[in-house]
Amino acid sequence: MTWTPSPMPSATPNSPTPRIVLGVAGGIAAYKAVELLRLLREKGYHVAPVLTPDATRFVGLVTFSALASEPARTSLYGDPTTPIPHTYLGSNASLIVVAPATAHLIARYAMGLADDLLTATLLATRAPVLLCPAMHTEMWVQPSVQENLATLRRRGVLVLEPEVGPLAGGDVGTGRLPQPEKIAALIEKIVEGYRGALSGVRVLISAGGTREAIDPVRVLSNRSSGRQGYALADAACRMGATVTLVSTVERSLNLDTVSAIEVVPVESAAEMHEAMMKRALESECVIMAAAVADFAPRASSEKLKKRDGVPELHLERTPDILADLVAQRANGQIIVGFAAETTDVLANALEKLRDKDVDLLVVNDVAAPGVGFEHATNEVLLLSRHEEPERVSLRSKEAVAWEILARVAALLPQGAQ
Repeated sequence: MTWTPSPMPSATPNSPTPRIVLGVAGGIAAYKAVELLRLLREKGYHVAPVLTPDATRFVGLVTFSALASEPARTSLYGDPTTPIPHTYLGSNASLIVVAPATAHLIARYAMGLADDLLTATLLATRAPVLLCPAMHTEMWVQPSVQENLATLRRRGVLVLEPEVGPLAGGDVGTGRLPQPEKIAALIEKIVEGYRGALSGVRVLISAGGTREAIDPVRVLSNRSSGRQGYALADAACRMGATVTLVSTVERSLNLDTVSAIEVVPVESAAEMHEAMMKRALESECVIMAAAVADFAPRASSEKLKKRDGVPELHLERTPDILADLVAQRANGQIIVGFAAETTDVLANALEKLRDKDVDLLVVNDVAAPGVGFEHATNEVLLLSRHEEPERVSLRSKEAVAWEILARVAALLPQGAQ
């Protein structure tokens, strides 16, 4: 069969024909990519298939070439019509979708390797990228796989998570590639401007530990670093949300999200209460990740002198920000609370879930190694009214943020993707 590829116009917002690069990695689910290709062509998209060499062990190039808008490609070299195929494909794509995306492909993409045509194309594009992972359950739950996905998500990559169902080994578990119709529907949304499960959602997040003044010099505070709150803000922004971050600490946001996130600096519990209550009614989701002091001293207007002896501090209760947010909750608004525990973690957390009436409670045992305050990692329990507790094993706070926000997206009225 002789092919004469049609000229490939630049992919611009006004381009009449969306141009999809369909990447296929080497997994048994590669056979579903054939049906996905057919569905995309039915929608009128220009589809250019790119298969890894391992993918051709499961599916044939002739099948993809027969159905696609141009011949299927597998190699960086040897195509006389397209001497630099990865830049040709990457620079003209409206979207790159990889279905299935194997653990191996995900790892190479996260590392920035360009050792075949598909990974080189992924690195040579500014178009949106959608990964559709498919693998055995034991591989899917590996921390290394989840960390690689968290890395890619931080860079703006969209991920359609695998489903529960029969797997190639004959067992049942998480890792099954979603049906082609579901992938095609999501592709259509992305082409129309969708950028994540929180697209169009206004999210208000608090971060850091409050600082309660003793005098103009000294404060009472706690060990909260704000890492988890900032990770949530970054991730929510990447998932398409409009994010406001009320914070007591200054930390670095990702360069790609820093200009898109409104940061409101505060210091005390009272200041945080005012800032959160003022903005909460404008938000579909409120996440109280900050560690708010329960008590504050009556502050002296002048510095206390050591020569005057040990001062007597009179403590007063601070506003219960989470309770007040719940009390004024708008219809359909999702409120997420955090609980730091050191003993009887689950029992105390369940009691707080009942008392606070939040939609989702994120609980961590801050006495556990590598967990909670001042650590780059976290391990949490996710509790909600109608679901069994879900444990998120020890991993980076960025990866934990994605797990939390996936649950948030599922709770919102429009649901997850």
